[in-house]
Amino acid sequence: MSQIVDDSVAGAEPADTDSADGAAQRRLGERLQRLRTERKWSLTELAEESGVSRAMINRVERGVSSPTATILGRLSGAFGLTVSQLLDESLEHEVPRASDPDQARGVQRGATADSWTDPDTGYRRRPVSSADFPADVTEVRLPAGREVAYPASAYAFLRHCIWVLDGTLELVVGDDVTRLGAGDRIELGEPADVVYRNTGDDLVRYVVVVVRGR
Repeated sequence: MSQIVDDSVAGAEPADTDSADGAAQRRLGERLQRLRTERKWSLTELAEESGVSRAMINRVERGVSSPTATILGRLSGAFGLTVSQLLDESLEHEVPRASDPDQARGVQRGATADSWTDPDTGYRRRPVSSADFPADVTEVRLPAGREVAYPASAYAFLRHCIWVLDGTLELVVGDDVTRLGAGDRIELGEPADVVYRNTGDDLVRYVVVVVRGR
């Protein structure tokens, strides 16, 4: 069983319940509780499956604490979901539609795109594909001097490709370290613990493509 991650260790922060992010956090908590109820899992059982502390899960479900990317990765892996699937119902997916020929049907404008930000690192995920698309396509922005870790369980059922758009990304997969510059891409192999690290002075922007299932 993986090591239990507690909120005090992972750097989770209280949710601002009056903000748009706070509303998204409440929706995420409701989704997490619903998924757990559907599987008839207790808080203790989900803690054992995910390696996230029972106290932290309870705080996220109640919408009073914002989870880090690492915690989301552990929870999504426990449910057999991608992080994007776990977050999907907590984000607003309103796609503007109009009869104006300059606004193609189904287009999501950049100004209205939703996103999720890790409260600990400032790591930001923005979904590019919709929930109905057969692959998860996500744009990620990782601030300078920051890193985000995901456990192997988050990749156990996925095919995974990473494409760097700007900056230099240091990718640690198990014991292997690879540096990726703008334009570089990599496909991950067998599931392993993964760390995304930005050791430079500038923001790193990259795209993650995840195919659900092998």
